[in-house]
Amino acid sequence: MPSFLKTEQGRRIAYVQTEGHGPGIVFLGGFNSDMQGTKAVHLEAWAKQQGRSFLRFDYSGHGDSEGSFEHGAIGDWAEDAAAIISRLTTGPQILVGSSMGGWIAMLYARSRPNDVAGLVGIAAAPDFTEDSMWAGFSEPARQALVTDGHISLPSDYGDPYLVTRRLIEDGRRHLLLREPLDLPFPVRLLYGSADADVEMSVQLRLLSHANCPDLQMTIVKGADHRFSSDECLGLIEQAVQSLSRERHP
Repeated sequence: MPSFLKTEQGRRIAYVQTEGHGPGIVFLGGFNSDMQGTKAVHLEAWAKQQGRSFLRFDYSGHGDSEGSFEHGAIGDWAEDAAAIISRLTTGPQILVGSSMGGWIAMLYARSRPNDVAGLVGIAAAPDFTEDSMWAGFSEPARQALVTDGHISLPSDYGDPYLVTRRLIEDGRRHLLLREPLDLPFPVRLLYGSADADVEMSVQLRLLSHANCPDLQMTIVKGADHRFSSDECLGLIEQAVQSLSRERHP
């Protein structure tokens, strides 16, 4: 059963935490996902075997947290993550961000770099509301979004979901790839060549854009956006372990 934390904004956020030694590991999930996903649960089990502290949570409007998904936006979910990490963890953490979670993790790291021991991005998707959603909308879809305040999009992972004008406009206030991005800690980017949701160009752009002393990218041929095969899960473990060694040789 999850525990709950109430943020300064009044949002009630569900989380599951495992005690252990550090640096702790925090898993940040994707857009319209939750903390019960394969990667989060697998990494939690691995962390327990290692005696490592581990934290997974649901953004507001996701999973067991309160709120409506349709009313949320990048800034809200970044606030949720900041509240969870700052109030529930001690010392620098290794952030593992999946898809949108990679964006959220980098926003946290940009504002609190000293609180981050390392970062693993799994198909990290910074700026996706602008570069993928808005850029990919037809002109009629853009007009409908502006006029009606939302449009409905199909999903390969369940029911259609709403994209709101607020999501797009708020996303523009949190873009990472339009200005310098300092990531002064080790970063590992993991990506599947068969990812149909996040283009490889996003990873390459991030690779060239970030100012990072130790950034490595691994591409797995044939892996899709879920990145949850046994091989991919093993690579996530290895990435986290490598960042642990970087900080504690």
